[in-house]
Formats: sequence, structure tokens, C-alpha cells
Amino acid sequence: MTDANILVIDDDDDILLSARLFLKQHFNQVLTCKSPREINVLLSKNEVDIILLDMNYQKGASDGREGIYWLEHILSIDKDYVVILMTAFGNVELAVQAIKKGATDFILKPWENEKLFATLSAASKLRQSNKKVKKLEKIHSSLQNDMERKFENIIGNNENVQYLQKTMIKVAPTDANVLILGENGTGKQVFAYELHKNSLRRNQFFMHVDLGSLNENLFESELFGYAKGAFTDAKEDKPGRFEMADGGTIFLDEIGNLSLPLQAKLLSVLQNQTVTRLGESKARKINVRLISATNMPLNEMVAKGTFRQDLLFRINTVALILPPLRERGNDIMLLAKHFLTTFATKYHKLIQTISNPAQQALLTYHWPGNIRELQHVIERAVIMSDGLAISLEDLQLTPQKFGNQLALQTDMPLDEMEKLMVNKAIEKHKGNISRAAAELGLTRAALYRRIEKFGL
Repeated sequence: MTDANILVIDDDDDILLSARLFLKQHFNQVLTCKSPREINVLLSKNEVDIILLDMNYQKGASDGREGIYWLEHILSIDKDYVVILMTAFGNVELAVQAIKKGATDFILKPWENEKLFATLSAASKLRQSNKKVKKLEKIHSSLQNDMERKFENIIGNNENVQYLQKTMIKVAPTDANVLILGENGTGKQVFAYELHKNSLRRNQFFMHVDLGSLNENLFESELFGYAKGAFTDAKEDKPGRFEMADGGTIFLDEIGNLSLPLQAKLLSVLQNQTVTRLGESKARKINVRLISATNMPLNEMVAKGTFRQDLLFRINTVALILPPLRERGNDIMLLAKHFLTTFATKYHKLIQTISNPAQQALLTYHWPGNIRELQHVIERAVIMSDGLAISLEDLQLTPQKFGNQLALQTDMPLDEMEKLMVNKAIEKHKGNISRAAAELGLTRAALYRRIEKFGL
């Protein structure tokens, strides 16, 4: 049995019956219809791989013009359809014209079953090859930025990080949905990729989707795809991110930012494991492993009615809670030295170490932007340094980041330091929460929680 769906179009009932009885023994599905005017409806409701198309439909017609017309119509819907033309009137010139117009092959009626089967088998292989090429082209186009991104292994001896790694060893080989929680910059994407890399899907695609940056109007078309003509700029069929990740892992970053209507649409896809492209009515099966991440308090959002409880249950088979960098102790220096090696190599510098005053500054700094901020600080220091060691001045950990003068103090409790920095940022930006949150490396929601916590 060949895994291909065949559509046979002919105005002769005997031809349709003969084709259906023979082909259903060899192919996955066989559809038949008497009029090519049904093509649009049939193709929109069914997954069709090969179309066996008669060339003449009017009585007495033998010039094949109708067949050529409908061939062009089918290929205008999707140029990758495999169309085989058939006619009772053998004409070499007509066959050549049909091939030039995009037909895959040309057979005569009445056919020999063996020849018909051989022709359709070859056409099926061509269709599968075209689908793979098209999928790869779409993926390459959509993911070239993601594919260029370099992921780093998880680094750290902190007991919380060690616990997370042990949990990941158990979870990664399964298809369990994983929810990764943590502040901005704590490495949620790195952990997601490590889960994928150690899973049974490691040789398939890892699809990163930043839901926080996804325009609400583009949500369905971007995630679920669209059919040609579904909207003004839909000039060709395009699979969505879920389809492109089929067989692999899809990472939905910033899932807490979804509105309730979009949460409902996402839940439906996850429950049914199918997607329906915009402008189509047929559902397409998908097989993806889901990893989600957010820095938002989803349980609190459920209590407030801003996040669906059933969606939280669906995405939260296993939760990984990433600690902020300020709570990871000596991991700060492990990460700093790792970034130093990376950027010294990248920028062809001979820097080998970090001075003691600079190390002390790194260890006592609050790191509101977590690992991402540390990475940027070390990269800048490597660029600015003229010596063989990173100095305190190279780090540029100045109070300017938080407004007025704020010296690094080792004797100040972390909560007091955090309160002071939050207060300074709000004062600097005259109460503008968005700007203060951006400077602190927090989301608006995270900053509001700290304002409430400290009674500011």
C-alpha cells in the first residue's frame, strides 16, 4: 500500500469505477469526481497528492483544451501538485504541450493496470520529494535567524542548577510537556534547547517561537499557516510553525503574554494535535513536543482569570524553575570566565583572567538582567580592555544603570539593594513603568510585583 491520496477526474462513470476498484488496492485513498468544476472544493477539503485528469469533457471533443485549462488551474492553486493527464486520443503534440504546461506524465485510455500503477508510483515518489523540499525551503526561510543562534551548555555548580540537570535527565527522553519558569535572562531558551538536544527528537527541528513579539493579528497565520488567498498578502500556501516543527520540538517562549482568545486557540491545537491553516477547512495532524516558558506568575494569573487553568494543566506536565543569577553564588564567576574565554577568542584578545576587584564587583552586583546581562557586561569588558586581565573599570558596573550614585555594597541585604535599585529606576524615569522595567531587565508585571512587595 503506497501512502498517497489519488484524485481521479473523468466524466465517464465506467472509467471512475474501474480506477477506484483498482487503485484502492494500492493507494491510501482514492477520490473520484465527474466534473473538474469540483476541483476547488475537493482540494480544500482533502489532502491530495496525485491528480489523474481527463483532457476532454464535452461530447465529441478531442483537442484536449479543457484538460490543459484545468491543468493550469490546478497548478495555480499549488505548483507542486502532481498531475497526470489521460485521454483516449493519442497525440504526441498534445502530450508535449501538456508536459510543457506542467503535467508530470500522460497516459492513454484504456490503460494497462500495470502501466498505470507504475506511473502513479513514480508520481507518488516525486510528490513526496517535492513536499520534503518545499518544507525544508519554508523552514530555512523562517528559521535562518534561529539556526544561526548559538546555544551554550548549562554551566553551574549551584545546588538548584544541579537539581534541574538531574530532572532534565529524566524528562528529556520523554514527550512530556515542560514549562520553564524564571526571570528574564535566566537561560530559559538554553534549558529548552538542552531538553530538545537530549530527547529522542534531537535530529528533528527545534522551533523557537517568541509569543511576546508576535502580533495578535498574525498569531494564527504564523503558528498555524495559511492557504493562498486567505488574506490580501497570502500569495502562496505557507505552513505555520507547528507544521514546520512536525516530528520535532516547538518552544513557545513568553507564553504568559497570550490573550485569553489566543489561549483558547492554542489549547484546541494542543488537545487535538491538529492545525487548520487560515483559509482552509481541513485539519492537518501534527506530532510535536511542547516546551513553554514565561517569567510571569501563571498560578496568580489563573486566580485572576487572565490565564486559562486548562491550558496551564496542558503545558505543565513538568515545571523547571530557574533561579536568578544573584542566588547562584560562585556560578557567577564560572559563567563570567566562560564568557571571557568565548569573547576573547571571538575578538582575538589575549585576556586570560579577571582581576580581584572586578571579581568582587561581579559577585556583589545584583544582576537584574541575570545571565544575559552578565554576558553583555563581559563582552563589553573584553572589547574595552587593553590588558591581560579584566579590570573593575572595564566592567563599567556604574550606578548610572540605575539613576543616581549607588555604590556596590557587600553589607547591604539583597532585598534592601533590590528595593533601592527599583526605587532609583522609577525616580529616574519619573514613574514610567515600561522604561524603568526595561532598564532593570524586568517585565512590567515583574516590576509591579516588586513595587507591591516593597510598598513603593
